[in-house]
Amino acid sequence: MSYLVLARKYRPQTFDDVIGQEHVTRTLTNSILAGRVAHGVLFSGPRGTGKTTVARILAKAMNCINGPTSVPCNICRSCTEITIGNSVDVLEIDGASNNGVENVRDLRDNVKYKPAYSSYKIYIIDEVHMLSTPAFNALLKTLEEPPPHVMFIFATTEPHKIPVTILSRCQRHDFKRIGLDSIVSHMALVCEKEDVNIVSESLFLIARAAGGSMRDALSLLDLVISCSEGPVTNENILDILGIIDRRAIFMISEAILSSDFPALLDLLEDLYNNGHNIKELYYDIVEHFRNLLVVKMVKKVNKLVSLPSHEIVMMSEQVKNISATALNQIFDALYKEESSIRFSLNPKLCLEMVFLKIFQIKPALPIEVLIEKIDNLRHMIPGKQKKDGFNAATVCVDYKNAELVERTPQKVLEPESKEGYGADKTDSTTQKALGPDDNFEKIWGQLYAIISEKHPSLAASMAKCSIRKITENRIEIEVAGNGFNLNMVRRRKNLDILGKVCRDFFGKSMKIALEEKKTSELNNAQEKTGTDNLISDALNNSLVTDAVEIFKGKVLDAKIL
Repeated sequence: MSYLVLARKYRPQTFDDVIGQEHVTRTLTNSILAGRVAHGVLFSGPRGTGKTTVARILAKAMNCINGPTSVPCNICRSCTEITIGNSVDVLEIDGASNNGVENVRDLRDNVKYKPAYSSYKIYIIDEVHMLSTPAFNALLKTLEEPPPHVMFIFATTEPHKIPVTILSRCQRHDFKRIGLDSIVSHMALVCEKEDVNIVSESLFLIARAAGGSMRDALSLLDLVISCSEGPVTNENILDILGIIDRRAIFMISEAILSSDFPALLDLLEDLYNNGHNIKELYYDIVEHFRNLLVVKMVKKVNKLVSLPSHEIVMMSEQVKNISATALNQIFDALYKEESSIRFSLNPKLCLEMVFLKIFQIKPALPIEVLIEKIDNLRHMIPGKQKKDGFNAATVCVDYKNAELVERTPQKVLEPESKEGYGADKTDSTTQKALGPDDNFEKIWGQLYAIISEKHPSLAASMAKCSIRKITENRIEIEVAGNGFNLNMVRRRKNLDILGKVCRDFFGKSMKIALEEKKTSELNNAQEKTGTDNLISDALNNSLVTDAVEIFKGKVLDAKIL
């Protein structure tokens, strides 16, 4: 066939022509000029980034009639034969199909012969990681001490599979993915030489699909040019390559940020009906929210986001009123579901469930607001002046593994604010005491059994309680222990529970009066009780309980200041 594909037709022939690997070409150029080129060189990096191309250029630079030179002439016999690929002194070996120990033994037997007409006999082994372990072992000695006229150049996409004994005998150069702008610029130059009319936005679509590989980009460009009639448009590229339109990604992210679930489902359905791969769509969405987060948090985004400038502007507008914390929540939720999408037999349904989970996430408070709330908490906890000098209590809350969720603080109501309940010691109604035969201890035992069965947390605070008096519609309960127990029982939630238990037990509504049991032991420990009451007040303060709820933490300690 006379037609030569673009990837071969425009293959770099000198170090200056190589795109996006200046750190490698500069090092090799300096090594040649200084006469310090290693006899074993390893090129590693992603596919299509120029490893084999640079290996050929290096071979030409070493065997050029003017060489060793950093700029091969590409005219002499050695340069032209290396370019064509039929040089007898530069042997290109496919490591995948010549990976046996017998192949390496043949190579080892031939290295002792001098080159036919060049300065060096050069072996270029592509995909060297495919060699077997015995083959690597057979190569060790020759690679470490080759004849002076022999040079080895290895290329691989997976350097971690090469034995360390081989790596230690080579000078390694790591190739990197080629930047989006560099690929677009090179394709624009190729289109100009080929007299192809294509806009820059279309080239960006091709470059994104190439994933940092110049060879893939030129191959896709070749395909688009061949399949298009007349000027190449974005619609042609989207149809030919099956790429998802970037506008659809922006519409999906807008629907997520605005909590428009029906619109999101409609977009997903349209993309699915048009034959787009849902898994690829998911990866595009994850990458898009990653870029949104970077645009929100970083001022100079060009280094971290490989996108056209107009898309970066669109992203900035999209996240203008969205906090970085909220974006991080969405990105985290998407990223955590990666394995479920990847292995799902029905990725569309799975992606819909992921979107539903995102809409159920409660918005998070920004970290600076949380820090401010914590700082204010210390100043807002009410303290009680004590004669022994104790005037405040501090509470240590563990929020190491907390999820930062915004909650509206709820005021803790005092028991008296609940109608029908109170801790008063007098009753305006008729106080008809029960007779002497009535056993308060037995009645309390029955009540406590019910509380223990249905409400164990409340039972823990009422373990040492007793009934002091029961009238027609009022029951007085003495709470033993310390002030903490009394305060726990007096909480509105617990009083509601206690009122319901008494109503079910007595068959009518009963007013509940709570009193702290004064025993000699408590009187003797008055100082300790005062301290406990102060700590209890701090623990039951609404700000403390709200902080525990916000951070989903637990109280570790409470100390007197």
